[in-house]
Amino acid sequence: MRPQSQDELTGFVYGFLGVLVFSLTLPATRVAVSVFDPVFVGLGRAIVAAGLALILLVATRQPIPPLSFLPRFCVVVAGVVIGFPLLSAIAMRDAPASYGAVITGLLPLSTALCGVWRAGERPSVPFWLFAGLGSALVIVFALLSGSGSVRLADLALLGAVGAAGLGYAEGAVLSRTFGAWQVICWSLVLATPMLLPIVWQHIPPAFPAVSSGAALGFLYLSFFSMFLGFFAWYQGLALGGVARVGQIQLLQPFLTILASTIFLGEPLTITTLGFATGVIVCVALGKRTQISATQQSRTRINLSG
Repeated sequence: MRPQSQDELTGFVYGFLGVLVFSLTLPATRVAVSVFDPVFVGLGRAIVAAGLALILLVATRQPIPPLSFLPRFCVVVAGVVIGFPLLSAIAMRDAPASYGAVITGLLPLSTALCGVWRAGERPSVPFWLFAGLGSALVIVFALLSGSGSVRLADLALLGAVGAAGLGYAEGAVLSRTFGAWQVICWSLVLATPMLLPIVWQHIPPAFPAVSSGAALGFLYLSFFSMFLGFFAWYQGLALGGVARVGQIQLLQPFLTILASTIFLGEPLTITTLGFATGVIVCVALGKRTQISATQQSRTRINLSG
């Protein structure tokens, strides 16, 4: 049993807060796409969040990141500003939020793999065993709950998982230098010129006719899923490590299913609770395994480029 540093413990607290916010993303998306175009839902939330981000950056007089970091910020944009939101919105047209939740249960494994690639982390063999076991439980749950065939929604969700894992890992690396909330704010501002004309083409013709539920769902995605949630999430990944804190996402499918039951009336079964217990055990055991890091992953990025 390895001792836990204060940074790791703090990272887990921040990480859990981020996951708690993100767990409502699919139910909110499901409600929003019942009225709005999926492209508007997936990309429009970034435009709203970018307005908040710009105000915060200007008010706190944040220095503009050096141009040499542009490729890194573009990775964050591609992963969490465009990739995951758009693909998950497309998937939620045809799949229940609870079903999407179990597919996105592969996010911890995706995040850990990207952490090895982008953040220089080196998880131990026991870590991979627990991560693999937790992911396997999620996959089995998906097979038991799914339609038995591969659909566009499944492919979109798998693409969303890969995009998010990459964006999470790259954002965590940048957060060590620029700060957690600064990374998502600069990424949103960077993406706006490209996204604005696309979102404009998909604006609903009659906003007054939009249901309050769809409007609230879109606002939640804009203010929380696309903005405030990343403040806690990137801080948690930066403090506790991408791979280790990323395992908290194994809880996200079941938090999402619970939210889907409460807000959308989707069923909560004994099977779901059983798999949830197994996943929680994997998170607890994986939390205490060894993860080493290269010197580059331990230090801040050199701002001189």
